Formats: sequence, C-alpha cells, structure tokens
Amino acid sequence: MRKFLVVLDDSRECLNAMRFAAMRAAKTKAGVEILAVIPPEEFNHWIGVGDIMREEARERIHAHFEVFAKWMRDRQGVDPELVIREGEPIAQIIAQVREDSDIGVLVLGAGTDKKGPGPLVTQLSRSSGTLPIPVTIVPGDLSKERLEEIT
Repeated sequence: MRKFLVVLDDSRECLNAMRFAAMRAAKTKAGVEILAVIPPEEFNHWIGVGDIMREEARERIHAHFEVFAKWMRDRQGVDPELVIREGEPIAQIIAQVREDSDIGVLVLGAGTDKKGPGPLVTQLSRSSGTLPIPVTIVPGDLSKERLEEIT
C-alpha cells in the first residue's frame, strides 16, 4: 500500500501537513506514516539522565501521535502508523524514505512567519532532486476548507 509520510514535530505548520496527508490518503485509499525524530542534542547528559529524557521524549511523541491518530481515524477513516527515530532530523527523514519502499509522498508543512518556510522545508528542498519520491509542501496558513478543496 502506498503511504504518505508526514513529520510530527512541535511546529504549527505540522497540523496542516497532517490534515493534508490524511485527507489525500483517505481519498486515494493510501496509508499515513507519521515520523517523529528525536534529535541527538537532547541526550548530551549523563547516561541515566539521557535515558530518562529519551523516554520522556517518546512519551510526548506518543501523546501527540494519539491526538492526530484519533482525528485521522474518526474523521478520515485512516489508521496511521508511528515511526520514531533518533538522530539528525533531515538524515532520519531521508533514511526512512529510502528504507520504506511503500512511502510514495513526503508531506511537509511550510511555516508562515518571516523566517521562511522552516528548516525541514528549506533543507529538504535542496535535496528533493535526489529523493526517490515527490515532496508535497503544504502552506501552514491554509484553512481546513481550502485543504478539503485541494485534496
């Protein structure tokens, strides 16, 4: 089954990327894979403290995932899967795309502030020509209604 890969992070634009991925998956009979990446700098502490912080990060990820997953199941009829990786976010996103041949599209949310679209969009845009799949960038300020029209 073809899957839409969407990245779960703390950005506001993540919400529209999630919505878009779920709506497209529902309309195309595809799946959604949600990738959360725990950056390595969170664990540069004593080993025991780093392990506790890693577990807390995983708990936060699962809590956020459950909110999105419930919406996807209830509203779109899509049951997403969660993948958690540790490392540099861009490298982990690319690795996930290359390792899972069912992923057909990477969906990213673009920020709307003056700083630009965000680090993921900026960095992955540069390497999009070497990715084996298309990248869909969803503007962070699209309304739910407009997303429904587009999908």
